[in-house]
Amino acid sequence: MTGANAFFTPKQVLLVSYDLKAVPWNYTPFYEALKQQGAWWHYISSTWIIVTQKSSDQVYAALAPHLSRQDFILVVPVKKPAHGWLPKAAWDWINENLSS
Repeated sequence: MTGANAFFTPKQVLLVSYDLKAVPWNYTPFYEALKQQGAWWHYISSTWIIVTQKSSDQVYAALAPHLSRQDFILVVPVKKPAHGWLPKAAWDWINENLSS
């Protein structure tokens, strides 16, 4: 493949889930880094869904410096079908952004 499309990375949807355990700790930079990874959804505490052109490794690498060694984090791809109990606005966003 040549030209501009040779470097196009298709979007993917990643789930970021974490357990922040270090108190006191300033997690503001962590949340700001999350918001910078792409379009995001955040209806459930400690869980974000991010639409990005970055890999799960790249997103993890951007977030990890803002965590303590006591914290846990998981970054994994998400695809349809998705199931759960959420507000309609949440399902609208998920259905608009998830691929099969």
